[in-house]
Amino acid sequence: MGGCTKEESAQGAGGGGDDRTLQKLRAEVDRVNQGGHPSQGPESTRGDPNAQLAGLAAGLDESSERTLSLPEPNATVHVDTLAVKLTGLESSHSVKGSGKVGLTTEDLFLRVRLITQNVGAAPLTLDLDGARVVGAGNQPYPLARDAQVVAGTRPLRRTWAPEERTDVVLLFELPPAALRDDGLHLVMQGSGGDVRIPLR
Repeated sequence: MGGCTKEESAQGAGGGGDDRTLQKLRAEVDRVNQGGHPSQGPESTRGDPNAQLAGLAAGLDESSERTLSLPEPNATVHVDTLAVKLTGLESSHSVKGSGKVGLTTEDLFLRVRLITQNVGAAPLTLDLDGARVVGAGNQPYPLARDAQVVAGTRPLRRTWAPEERTDVVLLFELPPAALRDDGLHLVMQGSGGDVRIPLR
């Protein structure tokens, strides 16, 4: 099977049969995004992760990103003197950067959006590189560093001036089943130990 090559030529040609193939791929991606398991048809290569990734990449578009509901209550927490509040959660199979740069995964990229403010009287330096998402049974999912770079997010180690407010975006890679875990937390490290922020 041609994989990406065949699908890319189909997009360029716009033929009737190829259009139907792309429609099927997009429908499959939508179904997988909703938590379903990828189907294995007679023409697919069973157990071939590259073939499955090629199918996902061919069908992905901007609508594949899903906005997740925020937990209630959504309280502000403090990491040292940094006040942190969750402002958004999105999941998708891909992360896109500038130009044609992007990453695709069979799992999901979880984009965690935070608003932060240094409420102390002195500058505060924190390294968010150790942030992680923790699921059931304390299963950790570390930062997806490649995705952070592709997405062009801010450096993970930075200094907040007194009263400075800024948005922070953290990206993690985790299996779809983990997003259904009611105990999902973001864990950030401060000088006094770990601080947990409920996500689900």
